[in-house]
Amino acid sequence: MKLISGEHVGALAMSEPNAGSDVVSMKCKADRVDGGYVLNGNKMWCTNGPIAQTLVVYAKTDVTAGSKGITAFIIEKGMPGFSTAQKLDKLGMRGSDTCELVFENCFVPEENVLGKEGKGVYVMMSGLDLERLVLAGGPLGLMQACLDVVLPYVRQREQFGHPIGEFQFMQGKVADMYTSLQSSRSYVYSVARDCDNGKINPKDCAGVILCAAERATQVALQARLFSHVLKTSTNSGPPNCHGNRAKAIQCLGGNGYVNEYPTGRLLRDAKLYEIGAGTSEIRRLIIGRELFKEQ
Repeated sequence: MKLISGEHVGALAMSEPNAGSDVVSMKCKADRVDGGYVLNGNKMWCTNGPIAQTLVVYAKTDVTAGSKGITAFIIEKGMPGFSTAQKLDKLGMRGSDTCELVFENCFVPEENVLGKEGKGVYVMMSGLDLERLVLAGGPLGLMQACLDVVLPYVRQREQFGHPIGEFQFMQGKVADMYTSLQSSRSYVYSVARDCDNGKINPKDCAGVILCAAERATQVALQARLFSHVLKTSTNSGPPNCHGNRAKAIQCLGGNGYVNEYPTGRLLRDAKLYEIGAGTSEIRRLIIGRELFKEQ
């Protein structure tokens, strides 16, 4: 109840150091004992891990049964044998604490089984579709944030006696950023409406995060390029040399890669959405598999 009311911070632990996309190959084991189970193993990339009070953890109760041997457990902070390793130093999303979970002879009462023994994969998969849909909102916000940075700059920054937003080269990039945002937003909202109406489609839940995440990375990359152009361009040279200056900025590397603008953070944050809740490759696999099954 405390998790539902917001009194507790929650976390979800599926992945392991050697079980990411192939999550069914997890090694974390739960042995049956009198009154419950004893967990041993590790979980990796656990969002909220360092601060969570209530966690859903998946472990093998039958190592010979494959996906049918996985059980979901509710773990409470402070349980003997349960600890968290150091917080991971991530490239982006640094405001989201992530760590490794460690289980060393951690006793879990039988009433802490979520669902039924051996049915954990159903609990896992039932939440992943909606998780992907909800996460697709993140890339939308990142794309909007990129436009919020770029548009004032292209209006204010002048080169060759004109705001750079008047140059067709820049207008084309802004147009691409805008259409990426709007088309992704329409797709996400459409699938969200279907889910609200009880129509949960795995291929579209995978599709919205695939589409929005990859576009957000590209939009953030374009926004980063704008910041480079605005910071390093000079007032000399004809208008048609913009492409060459962009190439020169790429060659400058670290000289243009500064943290004065927020676009670097937006790019690093955007990349995570191509990895979490199933990588882009797994999302494509889901979409292709679902389309193949349709008659």
